[in-house]
Amino acid sequence: MAFDEGLAERVRTCLARDAAVTERRMFGGIAFLCAGNMAVGVTGDDLMVRVGPDAAEDALARPGARPADMAGRPMRGWVVVTAVAVAEDAALAEWVGRGRAFAAGLPPK
Repeated sequence: MAFDEGLAERVRTCLARDAAVTERRMFGGIAFLCAGNMAVGVTGDDLMVRVGPDAAEDALARPGARPADMAGRPMRGWVVVTAVAVAEDAALAEWVGRGRAFAAGLPPK
């Protein structure tokens, strides 16, 4: 499965100043990891965001967000955000920031 290279580049721009962030191709897309913990990813045209179990309900109430699943199995603490919902740079930066903040709070891998 291909992923939206333009969206991935916009995510890179959001994370450019964070030396702890690395990239890895996975799940048919690209993942951005903070100290080894996945924070966000681009799969197809969508953004996957790791918000954590405690923030998932709030995140799902936002426009364009839906529960994330992998092969039909729900991914607890993850949401998928449609491309339309992150079309504006400020909206993308907010979502990327949420994922980065959660991943940065985890023990490094």
